[in-house]
Amino acid sequence: MWRRLFAEREELEAEELQQTSGAEGATPIAECTGRVRTRVAGTLRTVTLRPRGGAPALEAELYDGTDVVSLVWLGRRRIAGIEPGRRLIAEGLVSVQDGRKTIFNPRYELRGDG
Repeated sequence: MWRRLFAEREELEAEELQQTSGAEGATPIAECTGRVRTRVAGTLRTVTLRPRGGAPALEAELYDGTDVVSLVWLGRRRIAGIEPGRRLIAEGLVSVQDGRKTIFNPRYELRGDG
């Protein structure tokens, strides 16, 4: 019973995120392909500092109710406002790294809390 309630809640949140993202003129992440400049919107699930090639890199996972894209800011340890639960719009060139959609150094616009 609890599992069903939790699954229903996740589905409702995903539907709400999809509607919000669409209203902001964003492309659903599930429809994003590699080597295409795209505008996506959603909620940050995780924010992690992961060094790449010996340099700092701030990595955030953006979820829009359809899929996930990694946003990576190279050379950054922290960005004010980039935190789990925060909604944002990001723009940039989507690449596929090890089967994961990634946007390096995206332009972004912070929105209200998740």
